[in-house]
Amino acid sequence: MAGHSKFKNIMHRKGAQDKKRAKLFSRLIREVSVATKLGLPDPETNPRLRTAINNALAANMPKDNIERAIKKNSEGGTNTEIDEIVYEGYGPSGIAIIVDVLTDNKNRSASEIRSIFNKYNGNLGTSGSVKHLFQKIGTIVYDNHISSFEEIFECCLECSVLNIEENDNKYEIETSLELFQVTLNKLEKKFKIPNFSGIDWKPKNLVEISDNEAEKLFKLIEKLEDVSDVQNITSNADFSNDFLKKIS
Repeated sequence: MAGHSKFKNIMHRKGAQDKKRAKLFSRLIREVSVATKLGLPDPETNPRLRTAINNALAANMPKDNIERAIKKNSEGGTNTEIDEIVYEGYGPSGIAIIVDVLTDNKNRSASEIRSIFNKYNGNLGTSGSVKHLFQKIGTIVYDNHISSFEEIFECCLECSVLNIEENDNKYEIETSLELFQVTLNKLEKKFKIPNFSGIDWKPKNLVEISDNEAEKLFKLIEKLEDVSDVQNITSNADFSNDFLKKIS
């Protein structure tokens, strides 16, 4: 299960990329709302909702906020339609970028995202233009103080996870889509609710980028993150360690 988690780069540094607590809460509560709309309001029978609730609780969101969102978006609670959209494009040096969006206005989101790509050295592509460069995986993140690496490794080995790494005082676990929920349930029972869990895009191969071009790419990503409908951003850029230290 050796490998690396550098694919996360700056896009998955949850604490650093969400500059404002309110912005993080907005993204988390939107996922709770969508999960409720797409399934039952009971987290025991709706795995996506359960994961969304766990992520919100791990971020110290008040339970009252979560319960209000579930109630509001339960059947008959609201008629607002929220769409899940994946935008694909290219950044500086031809770096592939995937932008996950949850929106109640597709035209507004498309306009904002296209404008940012055009303004900051990027190019919004068509559907399917970069997806083939990525694969979808399950991601589970724990603080490393929950257990020894050996113990969590043994547990993950039983679940046939794709990879487990210890980075920045955290255990980062990758699973297949098929085994994500089974693995998550087992880890929660043995340890606790993780700091983060969800479905991520992972690049099949990383592309080296100079620090000068990385600065431009980072600016593009920052602007995309400012769009309220954007939930997550992933690229296949291979940033240098010096650049990652600089922006940390």
